[in-house]
Amino acid sequence: MFTTMQECTDFIFSLKAVDHKRQPLVLMRDVLTRLNNPQDQLRVIHIAGSNGKGSTVNALREMLQQAGYKVGAFTSPHLERVNERMTINGIPISDEQFLLYMNTIATIIETHYNGDFPSFFEVVTLIMFQYFADEAVEIALIEVGLGGRLDATNVVIPVLSIITTVSLEHTAFLGDTFAKVAFEKAGIIKEGIPVIVGVKNEEALAVIYETAKQRHAPCYVFGQDFTIDDLYQEADRQIFDYHYKEIILSAVPLKMAGLHQVVNASIAITAILLLKEQGLVNITDAHIRQALAQAQWAGRFEQISPRIILDGAHNSEGTAALLQTLTTVYPQQRYHIVYAALSDKDHANSIALMDQKAASITFTQIGLPQAMPAEQLAALSKHSAKVYDKDWRQALQAVLQKKGADDVVIITGSLYFIAEARQWFGEDGR
Repeated sequence: MFTTMQECTDFIFSLKAVDHKRQPLVLMRDVLTRLNNPQDQLRVIHIAGSNGKGSTVNALREMLQQAGYKVGAFTSPHLERVNERMTINGIPISDEQFLLYMNTIATIIETHYNGDFPSFFEVVTLIMFQYFADEAVEIALIEVGLGGRLDATNVVIPVLSIITTVSLEHTAFLGDTFAKVAFEKAGIIKEGIPVIVGVKNEEALAVIYETAKQRHAPCYVFGQDFTIDDLYQEADRQIFDYHYKEIILSAVPLKMAGLHQVVNASIAITAILLLKEQGLVNITDAHIRQALAQAQWAGRFEQISPRIILDGAHNSEGTAALLQTLTTVYPQQRYHIVYAALSDKDHANSIALMDQKAASITFTQIGLPQAMPAEQLAALSKHSAKVYDKDWRQALQAVLQKKGADDVVIITGSLYFIAEARQWFGEDGR
């Protein structure tokens, strides 16, 4: 039995999916049955996508909370503590509750499966289902970990599914074409359950349309079934108009920066409107506006001090969105990028995009086995002012010391890197 969070997290972080050769989802369903299927007690919105999942969840959570609902949110990765992955109205699960549910799972695994634990993500998903059911959340916003079809979360029958974007990532697991990745993400579409789609890639969209058609799932696509226009940037927010059927929301304020965040916000608005159509929620336009005016998401164009930005742009689609936001918010400034990433991404395209916009790029790495070496990242860049340093703290300090008064420093790449950098900035109040 686990008695401390340190002992518990040391153990669960050691659990790797590759160590277990069971058929996907079999153990999940087995253990959930022994827990009396807590997932079936939840009213779930299930969210998949290469980018935008966390921001969409955050916008939805804010809207629902504004209207007085008790909202569970399951997101990944965490930035500082594993507890952050499961929150109720923004408050993470307590250590005591986490240990209680973990020990329940451990007893089941030791008793019925000879101590052969599933992966880290499956374990935290099992904890989340128990927690949200016991706390009787009114809506559970559940983010897919990887892909969708075979993901540990794909044991739910949701009231609504969302697929935000599709890009080429985790290609060893999801496939090396947009169609193959879309097939995996479309695996969350359930029979007759509406799906909202922010995907723009035509190859991916065709697969999602076909899956929705086969499963008789009403499909609502950004740019076709709901749209935005009259977008403009103010000093500290964006303003846009939203359209769905005969509904128009004019001059919607959005705290988060970037066109991609307007798309995420419009997906969240559409989700709320569909829930209202089904009679599942009672939310006003005022709730929607107030929520989006204040919603923010750590590690997504997060300005931690003047002209120092953290952004977990972990693939080429995310990098393109980051650079577009930068040129909107800081059109005249010089950009100094510090980049660290894991080895399972398409870095060449991301780095090519950064090469075009950056005044300098510093490549570094974090202390994870799957981290891509700084030297290999740098080799992909053609920038005349590129450097690399294996010590990310040293690399970051060097960039900050050289930063001009009007320059912008962007720390980007893996969200694991963002988490460590965020903590580092907080330690000394830098």
